[in-house]
Amino acid sequence: MTAVLVDGAGWVGATALLLAYGLVSAGRLDGRSTGFQLLNLGGAAGLLVNGAHHGAWPSAALNTVWVVIGVVALVRLRRARPAPRPAGAPRPAGAPAQG
Repeated sequence: MTAVLVDGAGWVGATALLLAYGLVSAGRLDGRSTGFQLLNLGGAAGLLVNGAHHGAWPSAALNTVWVVIGVVALVRLRRARPAPRPAGAPRPAGAPAQG
C-alpha cells in the first residue's frame, strides 16, 4: 500500500508542476500568483516524497529546495497582501470609492 501512495504522490506532483508551467506559459495563470506557487509547492512536495522513498537523492534534494522556494514565495505574497479594512472604517485619503 505504501508503494501505491508514494507513486501516487509522485504522479500527482509531476502533474501539478506540469499544470503550473503550462498555465503560466499559456498566459492563464500569473507566475507571481498564489495559485501558481501552491501548484509548484504541492508538485515539489509530491516528487520529494517519491524521490526520497526510492532513494533518488538528487531529485529529492532538488525538490527540497523547490519546496523551500515555494514556501518563501507564499510567505512574501501573504505579507505583500494589504490588510482587510474593517467594515465601516474610513477609506484612506485618495482611495477610490467602491460600489
